[in-house]
Amino acid sequence: MASQDWFDKDFYAVLGVSKTVSEADLKKTYRKLARQYHPDSNQGDAKAEAKFKEISEAHSVLSDPELRKEYDQIRAMGSGARFQAGGPQGAGFEDVFGGLFNQGGRTQSSASFEDLLGGMFGGGGAGGFGSTSGGYRGAGGPTKGRDVSANTTLDFVTAIRGETIKLQPQGGRAINVKIPEGVTDGQKVRLKGKGELSPDGGVAGDLVLTVSVRKHPVFERDGQNLRVVVPVTFTEATLGATIEVPTLGGEPVKLRVVAGTPSGRILRVKGRGVTTAKGEGDLLAEVQVAVPSRLTEDALKHLEAFAKAMPNENPREDLLERAKADH
Repeated sequence: MASQDWFDKDFYAVLGVSKTVSEADLKKTYRKLARQYHPDSNQGDAKAEAKFKEISEAHSVLSDPELRKEYDQIRAMGSGARFQAGGPQGAGFEDVFGGLFNQGGRTQSSASFEDLLGGMFGGGGAGGFGSTSGGYRGAGGPTKGRDVSANTTLDFVTAIRGETIKLQPQGGRAINVKIPEGVTDGQKVRLKGKGELSPDGGVAGDLVLTVSVRKHPVFERDGQNLRVVVPVTFTEATLGATIEVPTLGGEPVKLRVVAGTPSGRILRVKGRGVTTAKGEGDLLAEVQVAVPSRLTEDALKHLEAFAKAMPNENPREDLLERAKADH
């Protein structure tokens, strides 16, 4: 910022505060104005954008104790002073400082611009008010606003399908957040420009959103796939059957259970899993043979007859032999 700007601009008036405003009240006032005039809240409003830049500029100076002191001292010289080349149009650089130090219109040859400012404000040299490295005190320009962390809990379907939700940050305005398809429990979503405003007119920080996903009563996430446990009766598993299997947010699909299907067998439904940028998953239906807890007297007689008709085999024989061989 040129010294001329500090003569011409009343940063206290821009923010609507007194010259004795405390740091806390200054920060509070700036945040209120920044939210009011931020470009995100005033799309296409050139006046609001200009006002936002103006209050950011004022805050960047007044929020820094050293810059504020320098600003107050420069403003105390008088609002009519001008840092400009000498000539008939008005007072030149030498005229201003010559009058200030009673040196008759010209500075001493040994006193440079940096020397003068350094003597007045205790600065001077590299990184001071006269630094050429860019930004205030060589900071290199506006700084990015701080990132903000937040948490949200989504239901299972929203996490899989994706959706735009509304978040209400503490002490801030509500914002719409686009949740991408297929977010997982514990995943972090970075939202550009949704964090804290920059203190000096730079870009806003980001909002880092940590997602928690509620469990579903039927489905379970397995990478890109969805899993569901499907009970079948002993008869269906033994003789074979066509069964209905639920899908997430859609109509059930029919699957064929072949005769002799054991518990734990996986039946796959292509393309009915999780869709993300990485691709499309499947629905994995795990067969679970349901054993009846109660039998009618007639059913019990038939089952006993069935057992007698079956070969006298022990399905655990191979298991026991393999266990012995490992000793």
